[in-house]
Formats: sequence, structure tokens, C-alpha cells
Amino acid sequence: MIAVLIAGAIAMLLSLFGTPMVIRYFRRKGFGQSVRVDEDFNPPHEAKEGTPTMGGTAFVSAAVIAFLVAHLTEAEVSRAGVLMLLVFVGMAAVGFTDDFIKVRLRRSLGLSKTAKFLGQALIALAVTLLGPSWAGVPQSISLVGSVSFDVPVWVFGIWVFLMISGFSNAVNLTDGLDGLAAGSATLTFGGFTLIGFWMFRNGASYTFIEPGAALDVAVISAAGLAACAGFLWFNAPPAKIFMGDTGSLALGGLFSAMAIVTGTQLLLVVLGGLYVLETASVVAQVVAYRVFGRRILRMAPIHHHFELLGWAETTVVVRFWIISGLGITTALGMFYAEWFSRIGISQ
Repeated sequence: MIAVLIAGAIAMLLSLFGTPMVIRYFRRKGFGQSVRVDEDFNPPHEAKEGTPTMGGTAFVSAAVIAFLVAHLTEAEVSRAGVLMLLVFVGMAAVGFTDDFIKVRLRRSLGLSKTAKFLGQALIALAVTLLGPSWAGVPQSISLVGSVSFDVPVWVFGIWVFLMISGFSNAVNLTDGLDGLAAGSATLTFGGFTLIGFWMFRNGASYTFIEPGAALDVAVISAAGLAACAGFLWFNAPPAKIFMGDTGSLALGGLFSAMAIVTGTQLLLVVLGGLYVLETASVVAQVVAYRVFGRRILRMAPIHHHFELLGWAETTVVVRFWIISGLGITTALGMFYAEWFSRIGISQ
């Protein structure tokens, strides 16, 4: 418990005091966001042109440092903890490369799709090879707790890639309004903090995860929660800095890694329901246009649709935070219901 509190406190302080330094540095370097304007469909975001991006470097660094410092007071970092850090930092590196190409080399599309997916595939391969054999991660596809089934390594590898790639890009799609991704990520980390700490305190009920690994999920989640909350202070409308792909890809990757470690892989669809909704809206828009020749939304992802209906940006953001919170509450209910069904309420 002490490590969880220390990680949260340190991450919050680092993020609150570190983000303004990142803002000033990126402004001096001219690392500003380029806003593409489409008169027919784009909401009026021209005022955001030039806002510093790559802000994910601030909260990723804060969370990693806080996680490591917190372990100075507790047991050493578990192998599963190392694996989660690998995914977190690795996906941040892929996103940073993409952002750097955009702002430094003035290539609006950044990394090619092939290069981005290659980076994600290499990280997924590392999880596939190191997870079951080195970090003790179950080689299975799971819903929650004991509801899982083992699969061959090649199926597990494909599944890991789909999770990491899918959720990192889902968070990236959500990061389209000031504070939307950072706020929803703060809530999602809160859910994982509760899940990780519950597994740590009730270790005998979860034979597939070691107590140290469960504790590390809680610690890194608490660090991520506080780091994102500190970043949100400056990312809230009107944003002074954007997280960029550096932050969004890192967040999605870490959510996937924590779900794999805790055996809540399919539950992540509910826990990260907002990200699923955003992605589904894009898929539905593309399919509808290609098959029927018409759009079902004024603009995708769906948060822009509501902007074009006349909702204020802050209204969309807060209401989507509520949607995120509802998904997390439902997921936690499913998580605890599974545990009580196995152990019994008397426990």
C-alpha cells in the first residue's frame, strides 16, 4: 500500500512541475501541433495551431520515475512489472518517433502505417516471448479471473499484437479534444489500481499471478493515474499542450499490458469502453461510406460529430468522461462478481 501511495504522490508532483518545463522547451523548439482544416467537416480548431505537442513525454517520464522510486521502499520490481514498463516506454518511443517526424520534418502523416505497425509488432513479439516464459504471464486469452482458456503461442502472439495495436490506436483516436484522452485515462488507471491491489490482497484467489506482479499493476496504475491527472491540469480546455502519439500510444499499450498481466483482457473492452466506442464510430463511418456511399456521422471519431451538432468542446469532453466512468464501473462490477462467485461473499 505504501508503494502505491508513494508512486501516486511522486508522479503527481513530477507531472505538475515537469509539464510546464516541457511546454516551455517545446515552444522554444517550435514543436507545435499542425491542424488540418476541412471547411466541410472540421470543427473550428484553427486556434489550436502551434500548441506544443509530444506532451506524453511529461507524464510517461513522471510515471516511470515514480514507479521505480516507489520500489525503493518495497520489494524489487517483478518481472511482470519490467514487462509492463517495456510496453509503456516502447510504445511511447514509437509515438515519439511519429510525433518528431511530424513537427521536426514537417511531414503531417508522420511514420508510415507500415513502420508504426512494425514497431507495435516488435513490442508484441517481446511480450509473447518474454511474457509466459520469463515473466510468468499466462499464455491464454482471458475474460476476467479464472474465466480463460489456454492457446498455442502463435495464437497468443497474434492476440497480444491485436490488443496492443488496437488499444493504442483507440486511445490515439480518442485524443482529439482537449483533455478527453488524459481525463479518461486517469479514470481507467483508477480501475486498474483497484484491480491490481485487490489481486495483491487476495493472492490465493488468483493462482495465475504472483503477488509481486499484482502489486506492480497497482503501483504503475497509481503512477499513471497521478501523472495523467497532473498533465490534465495543462491539457484541459483550452489545452496548453497536447499528449501527441507519444502519450496516446503509450497509454493504450500500457492498458493492454496490464490487462494481459491481470487476466482481464476481454474485460478491457468494457473497462476502456470509451475507446472502443470511438474506434467503432470510425469503423462504422468507413463501412457506411464505402458500402452505402453515405456517412452516418457528420464526422468521425464520434466526439467530432457532437461538436458539429453544436455541443461545446467542454460539454463533449465531460460527457464522454461520464461514459468512460460508466464503463469502468461496469467492468469493476463484473470483476468483483466473478471473484465472489468463486470465493463466496463470506470471504
